[in-house]
Amino acid sequence: MKFKDIYEFAVKKGMENDPRSKPEIKKTLAEVRKEFNKLTARMKAAFDRERLKHPYDDTRMLYGDPDMDIRTMMVGIDMEAPELLLADRLNERGGGIDLVMTHHPEGRALAGFHNVMGMQVDMLTKLGISHEVGKDLMQERISEVARSVSAVNHMRSVDVARSLDIPYMCMHTPADNHVTNYLQKLMNNRKPKTLKNVIDILDAIPEYYSAARKNSGPYIMIGKGKNKAGKIAVDMTGGTEGSRRVFPRLSQAGINTIIGMHLSEQHFKSAKIEHINVIIAGHISSDNLGLNLLLDGLLKKENMTIIPCSGFVRAERG
Repeated sequence: MKFKDIYEFAVKKGMENDPRSKPEIKKTLAEVRKEFNKLTARMKAAFDRERLKHPYDDTRMLYGDPDMDIRTMMVGIDMEAPELLLADRLNERGGGIDLVMTHHPEGRALAGFHNVMGMQVDMLTKLGISHEVGKDLMQERISEVARSVSAVNHMRSVDVARSLDIPYMCMHTPADNHVTNYLQKLMNNRKPKTLKNVIDILDAIPEYYSAARKNSGPYIMIGKGKNKAGKIAVDMTGGTEGSRRVFPRLSQAGINTIIGMHLSEQHFKSAKIEHINVIIAGHISSDNLGLNLLLDGLLKKENMTIIPCSGFVRAERG
């Protein structure tokens, strides 16, 4: 399979598992097109035109020939300079690694990944929060995240990949969409009565059981095992954590339990005040689940060798 085919497959499957509707995605792309059309010719030449094709600014081919045939991929959660050097070292030993894939964004995908967070507005609308309120809540948080990454040395790992001539890509939100969709459907179908029941369901999933064996399994952050789970919202996509001011609105919308990857201390305090149950499934384990679900689909199209690295553990499903 060619490099560009892997990238395009990830984007396509990301859209199929996106919590937004197709019209909402089209609206997002139309807004980017409108932004692009207002630019000068000089700025249009500098514009990341992948933004016109799909809404995942945190997913990109970072370096390499798009037409290169890929037979072996090294895949990990954070694949940066050390992991690229490892890939090069393994290739010296005959490893035959054609592509390094990182889950977390790097390069221009890291510089622009805050743009993905806009999808959380539509997600909040689906939970019963008005679009206007959701947009107001998210604008502050998006700006905060944009400021936090603005000073980062975005191209550091990409420059290493270029120097070593190793094709390099990142695949973030498409994988996170998979885990969100998978878990939300699972909870909707199983309808767990208590938080303990939710934990039992998560622990039966290979990625979370593997994490539990490493002292990092799912746990109840807010609430008790005997608490009623009630209406459950799975919050695992949209770039990163949303606004900490959203919890009163979620409570008013009837959300009783949130299942997330992680929760900052400020978000924890805000959720606790609203008496919303919070279950932390785990960050890296959830990333593993999303990557595995996406890779399962990819490998059904064409057989390739996957070399796990940097916190990623391959678990196949039938």
